[in-house]
Amino acid sequence: MTATFDALGVQPVLLRALRDLNFTEPTPVQEAAIPPALEGRDVLASAQTGTGKTAAFGLPILQKVLALPRGRTHVLILAPTRELAAQICQHLQAMARGTDIRVAAIFGGVGFRPQITAFARGTEIIVACPGRLLDLMAQKVTRLGDISIFVLDEADRMLDMGFLPNVRRIAAALPAKRQTLFFSATVAPEIEKLSRELLHDPVRVATAPPKATTAEGITHRAYTVDQNRKTELLMKLLEDNGIYSAIAFTRTKARANRLALHLEKHRIAADRIHGDRSQAQRTRALDQFKRGKLRVLVATDVAARGIDVHELGHVVNFDVPMVPADYVHRVGRTARAQATGEAITFVSREEEPLFRDIEKVVGRRIDRAKLPVLPSPN
Repeated sequence: MTATFDALGVQPVLLRALRDLNFTEPTPVQEAAIPPALEGRDVLASAQTGTGKTAAFGLPILQKVLALPRGRTHVLILAPTRELAAQICQHLQAMARGTDIRVAAIFGGVGFRPQITAFARGTEIIVACPGRLLDLMAQKVTRLGDISIFVLDEADRMLDMGFLPNVRRIAAALPAKRQTLFFSATVAPEIEKLSRELLHDPVRVATAPPKATTAEGITHRAYTVDQNRKTELLMKLLEDNGIYSAIAFTRTKARANRLALHLEKHRIAADRIHGDRSQAQRTRALDQFKRGKLRVLVATDVAARGIDVHELGHVVNFDVPMVPADYVHRVGRTARAQATGEAITFVSREEEPLFRDIEKVVGRRIDRAKLPVLPSPN
C-alpha cells in the first residue's frame, strides 16, 4: 500500500498546500526521508535529480518552523547555483502558502540590500549560495545564531564546483546543536568525509541505484554528426520532429551565444543562460521559457541543475558533456516527477570516447538514429 503525506505525519496546513500543488502521493525519497527528518534525526540522502528532493527536506523543515517563533532565521539551506537556490525558494514558498513562514533566496549577481534586509527581518528560512553568503558574513550582516536546521542540497555539485571549503566555513559559523540534512545525487568519498564531520548518527536514505542512472521516463537517442553540422542538425530536428520545448546544452558560453543567436536569426524563439549572463538576464530567460515564450533555451552546465520546467519534452546535448554524471543531470531536466521525455545527443567523431563513457555510466547502449538529410554546406 502506497504511503500518504498524511500518514508520514505532515500537518493539515501543509497538506492543503500539497493538494493545491497536485502532490498526490510521496515519491520514494520523500517517503524515506520525511519521517526521520520530522523526528529531528540527521539525514544523508542519495537520490537522483527529479525525484522530489525539495519536498523531502522542505516539508519537515516547514513543519518544524511552524512551532518556532517568528522573526528569527531558523533554517539555512545551501545550494550550488543561483537557479537552484531560486527554485528551492519558490517551491518552499508554494508549500508554505497558508502559513506566515517567510523564505528568502541569497545569491550573487543581484544587489545586496534586499538580502541584508532578509536577515535583518529575521526571515525564517534562508536559501543561499555559498559565495554570496560568505560575502554577507564578512560584512557582519547575517544572523545565524538561531539556526536549528542546516540543509546542504546537491552536495556532489558543491564538490564539483570546489565549494566544499566554503561549506565547511559556513557550517563552522552555525550553532553546534542543530539538525543537518544532506541531499546528493551521488555520495563520493569527499562527500562521505564531509558528512562524517557535520552529521551526527545520520539516517541514510538511498533511493537511487549505485550507478548514475537516469529517470525511467526518459528515452535516449544519439546522432553521429560532424562538429560543424550540429547547428544544421538541430534546425532540421526543430523543423521535422515536433520539438516544441527543448533545453540545448553546449560545452562553452561562446557556443551557447552562437547557437542562441543563430536560432533567433532564423526566427526560432530562443535565449541562453550561462555564467557570463547577469542574474536578471538568466532569470528572465528561464521565466520566458517556463511560460512558453521561448521554444529553445540554450544553456551551459551551470543550468543543468536547478531548472524545473513542467512538461519539458526534450533535452538536446548539443555537445557531449565532458563528465558522464553531467549527462544524467542534463537529461534530468526532462521526465521529472515520473513524466516522460526524450534526450537527444549530437556525437561528433572527436566526442565518441566521451559518449562511450556515458554509456558505461548509465549502464546501457544508446541507440543511434539515422541522420536526416541536411542542407548542403555553403
